[in-house]
Amino acid sequence: MTLRIDINGLPPERLRFAASPLAELTAMLHVLAEPGHHPRLAGWAGDVWAGLRPELAERLREAEFLWRSSRADFLVPARPRATLAEELDDVDRIDDETYVTSALVTTCGSNRLHFGAPSPLADATARERALGLAQARGALQGAFAERLLADPAVVRARVRHTLEQCAEAFFDAAWTGVAVRLATDLRLKNDLLKRQGIGAALASVSEAVTLAPDGGHIVVDKLQDKSTSAQGTGATFIPSVFGHPHLVAVYAPGWQPVMQYPVAGPEQSEPVSLETVTLRLEALAHPVRLRLLRTLARGPHTTGELAQAWELSPPEVSRHLAVLRRAGLLTARRHGRYVHYTLELPDLTALGSDLLAAVLR
Repeated sequence: MTLRIDINGLPPERLRFAASPLAELTAMLHVLAEPGHHPRLAGWAGDVWAGLRPELAERLREAEFLWRSSRADFLVPARPRATLAEELDDVDRIDDETYVTSALVTTCGSNRLHFGAPSPLADATARERALGLAQARGALQGAFAERLLADPAVVRARVRHTLEQCAEAFFDAAWTGVAVRLATDLRLKNDLLKRQGIGAALASVSEAVTLAPDGGHIVVDKLQDKSTSAQGTGATFIPSVFGHPHLVAVYAPGWQPVMQYPVAGPEQSEPVSLETVTLRLEALAHPVRLRLLRTLARGPHTTGELAQAWELSPPEVSRHLAVLRRAGLLTARRHGRYVHYTLELPDLTALGSDLLAAVLR
């Protein structure tokens, strides 16, 4: 499953790497709304919530659908500015139709195709469908959608004011340090783009972002099969400190392709691809391979030792070990006549603590 971005004939300078205060603020807001996605930032999130005025905390819960499970497209700018105020001014210039459509997609948890023509701002049937989808998601979503459709200007002003209050409450203080890390990453990306080309720059973004062999498409490993084009507009890549591990993509018709990618810190590892995760889950979905892992968790073993321990034939053990090696869960090292297989414990741990506990029992 991939998102493909057509860049055929796109000059390298139309592939932009730039920092965005607004995109980083909404990455922080996502952490506050979904701290379980970001265990390393749980302490930060708890401190921020504890320090928020009750009125601002209520405002964040009221509008969290704009950044909780997905991100409203207008919160990830295609043309980042130097300050949050400038980017909010750009959002203010978006017409009501575009703004409301983007907000409804996140509020209703619905596909963008549900809000094309006619517009829920002008058509009663489309409006009722939008309200019904929002209400199905919950009372808060329904109330937000109703206010948005009744008076977009009031809701837009309230959302902007909420973001400005967040800047005063916690963002401005955090941005100073974050901006330094983003600037360091941007120097690397832009240098790679200039000296080695698009492929090298994309490879440094994430293992999930690659240049297709034909050189005409950017391929993003996402949970969807979609395509969009950067022709005439270019594509923008925005680094994020608070976004890890998410890779946020803007690709809806009418929007310039934008990707917000995580800047890995010293304590963060590069996320593996969906293909690798699938291989590992399939490898573990067999009782014999789980038995072998339980033995290997105690230390390196040879094929013969594993066969004897579980009363299996060496060829059968070899077949199962090959599957586990392809999934990246084992390494093999030769010692004279013997090959010892070792469990890659960090990779197994990354799949979940319950699985690890079961293997180590």
